[in-house]
Order: sequence, then C-alpha cells, then structure tokens
Amino acid sequence: MKDITEPDIINNIPLCCSQPKNWLEELLFIAGPCTVESESQLSLVAEELNASGITHLRAGAFKPLTFPYRNKNMYELREKGLELLAEVRSKHGLKVVSELTENKMIDLYKDCVDIIQIGSRNMYNYELLITAAKTGKPILLKRHFGASLRDWLGAAEYILESGNDKVILCERGIAVPHTHSSTSRFVADIQVIPAAKEITNLPIIFDPSHATFNRDIVAPMTYAAIMAGADGIILETHPDPENAAVDRLNGVTLPECSRIHANVKRLLEADLL
Repeated sequence: MKDITEPDIINNIPLCCSQPKNWLEELLFIAGPCTVESESQLSLVAEELNASGITHLRAGAFKPLTFPYRNKNMYELREKGLELLAEVRSKHGLKVVSELTENKMIDLYKDCVDIIQIGSRNMYNYELLITAAKTGKPILLKRHFGASLRDWLGAAEYILESGNDKVILCERGIAVPHTHSSTSRFVADIQVIPAAKEITNLPIIFDPSHATFNRDIVAPMTYAAIMAGADGIILETHPDPENAAVDRLNGVTLPECSRIHANVKRLLEADLL
C-alpha cells in the first residue's frame, strides 16, 4: 500500500495505512428509509429486508437537514425513533445502522444501534468521532462532500487512534461546480473506491442514494461501485418513496431494493473482478 503522509505523521505510517486486511467477512448491504416515520413503516421495511436476505436496516432517528424547516410532512422522531429501531431490531433480528449527531445522545445509541453512522456534515467533528469510537461499535464514516481522500482518512484516524479498528468508510458523493440535473447536488466519486484501496485496508462502501439524488440511476451506480471494488452498499428504500418524510427523490421502492440486492449478489457470484 502507498504511504499518504506528507510528511510522515510522527515518523510512523498512519493507522489507516497499516490496518490488517479488510475486517468485513462479506459484502455489507444496508437498506432502509432515510428517517424513522412510524412503527408500521419500519415493520414493513424489516419484513421485506428479511425476505430478501438483507441483514442490516438503516434509518435516522435524528436527521440533519440542509435547512432547519420542518413540518407535518418533513420531520424526525428523535428519541421515539430510537425506541422504534430497538423494537424492530428485537422483533426482526436485523442489525441497525443509525446516525449519531450529538455527543450527549451516545448512551441511547449504545442500547439500540449496532453500527453508528457519522454523517458527512460531522466528518470533521473530531470530538464526536472519538465519543462514537469509545463505544467499541463499528463506525460508518461518511465522507464530507468537500473532503479530499487525505482528509477523509484523517478523520478515520481519530477513530482508530481511540482504539476502535471497526471503521467503515462510506462514499456518498462530492460537491462540484455543476451536476447533471437541477435537483442533484452531488456527483458520485466512484474513482475514490479503488483510490482508497491503494492506501488502506479499511472497508469502503457506497451510498448511491445521496450520491445521485435520483432513484432512476441508483441501480446502475450501485453496480458500478461494486465493479470498482466497493465492500458494501447503503441504500435508501421506502414503502412509498414519493411520500417519504425526507429525501423523496432518491429512495427506491422495496421491490426495487430487493432486485438491486439480488443483482449485486449475481455480480459477485460471477467473479468478474
């Protein structure tokens, strides 16, 4: 692997460059709604994930938004959302992934979340990274949309240096001067997947939902990421995407999620890499 240091950090190769081989035993496929809306919503999603062989459910109890405005159609359930995630986790046997936004909420997450997600906006919140790391749980670290690969791995270093080696890097799209449509704010940086793998053994997964903000191209971008060597996918799916409380443009239907998952498995079984 290449050494990314400029110069060497205290004369040693950074932890992210010296990690043992990818600790994930198999492809990590995570799916679910952007935010927790109700018990019935989560149960419906969980049943579909179980039927499709998907083991990880994602949903946000606390959901940061670009603008602060919320109403009856755009909301977050906060503590109640975490309670619902804990219930569906127990009932359906799924592993739960949810975003931590504040240090003070960490005790609630310890009891109901299996993988703690750090959102792109908080990639530079180093105190939050350290707090999350000290739980010992796997940390899903989303790349900030303006971050270089070096900065992203620097953030991962805070988690590793805190004694937690269960870091999952997540590419979720980067900001550029122009995109392909007026409703798309980011561009998927598929190239960063092999670029990261030249430097580190940390697993890297891809978020096609936020990277594209367009459900019509989520599937092909998912397959492109897998062919580029991604170790997993985190996908937004919803029983009724067009009426979701958050992110109505990029969530796919439950049947489409199952189809994408099945196709990803076929790609891996074909061993085309």
